[in-house]
Amino acid sequence: MNFIGNIIWLIFGGILGSIVWFLAGLLFCITIIGIPLGVQCFKISLLVLWPFGKEVELGYFGAGGLILNIIWLIVFGWEIAIAHLVIGAIFCLTIVGIPFGLQHFKFAKLALIPFGAKIR
Repeated sequence: MNFIGNIIWLIFGGILGSIVWFLAGLLFCITIIGIPLGVQCFKISLLVLWPFGKEVELGYFGAGGLILNIIWLIVFGWEIAIAHLVIGAIFCLTIVGIPFGLQHFKFAKLALIPFGAKIR
């Protein structure tokens, strides 16, 4: 079932979403200071490309990860998380869209705290 969900996801926006996250990572990597943010965008890009069957575990960050998560949350994270929450809520209005809405809720969680998150 995960394979079918991922194929449907790819056809209806997964590739586009992954490209957007990848381009954001490239933009961050232009500056030396933005490289850690860009690396996180690349990880999220891979998750957005093939999300079904993967889990996100939060909380494996140290002091540096905490500081980067705070900066990320203030500058970028909350806007991205709200967008994923709204899209997920719209998907959850129909029974067919619920699995896709749950994936967007997973992305919202990751958009809030990307540093130290493990994708399994």
